Amino acid sequence: MIFYFSGTGNSYWVARQLAARLDDVLVPMAEEEALTKAYQWKANEKVGFVFPVYSWAPPKLVLDFIARVRMDRPEYVYFVCTCGDDTGKTADLFVKALNKRGWECQAGYSVTMPNTYVSLPGFDVDDQEVERMKVQNALARVQFIGEEVSKGGRMKRYSCHEGAVPFLKSYVIRPFFYRFLMSPEPFYATEACTSCKRCEKKCPVHNIKVDGRPQWGNRCTQCLACYHECPVHAIHYGKRTLGKGQYKGEHLK
Repeated sequence: MIFYFSGTGNSYWVARQLAARLDDVLVPMAEEEALTKAYQWKANEKVGFVFPVYSWAPPKLVLDFIARVRMDRPEYVYFVCTCGDDTGKTADLFVKALNKRGWECQAGYSVTMPNTYVSLPGFDVDDQEVERMKVQNALARVQFIGEEVSKGGRMKRYSCHEGAVPFLKSYVIRPFFYRFLMSPEPFYATEACTSCKRCEKKCPVHNIKVDGRPQWGNRCTQCLACYHECPVHAIHYGKRTLGKGQYKGEHLK
């Protein structure tokens, strides 16, 4: 079984690729019904978690899911995190969350995917050629991960691109990000909004309601799915996203 969380589609694409290779079932962590079930495992069954890296860490939604989900202790747990550039100490934070449940993590991997975060200066989507190359390389990477997971070795194996100063990013910058840059209040829709409700349908945590123009609730994960999904580019996050591109995942199709 593969539990996944995805906003703009990158992690969902990776989860689908893995599920096809491993003949596994996908379960969306963002759906409340995923927490109402009790999961039991067969002998030698592998349990995977696929999610994006947010501010050099697993999304809070993923960590909350691990803390709350009802399941037997898995024999084999692995994770795959998607990132635009690097992961920081995402692996450490994920493993610590598992350890709190008394579980062990046997393997963890990162997959570099097209950039989607645009809410700070200096961050923008990749150009089309970079996006194409990242997806092409990701296909080979996912194949490699699938082969490793299928072998199911007991030696711990972590292959994540931490990048420069990972401790600073994950343990100093991340708390600042969560405290000051997670508010949904800066989101708004311009007069170009057509009330098509695509943002409402795309939001993985059902945090948007469209009544004329979209309104954001307090469950925002900063996945930016609403921003990228808008067909007329009417959604923005304050002034930080003005003049920046949108990610449509064209090379994932």
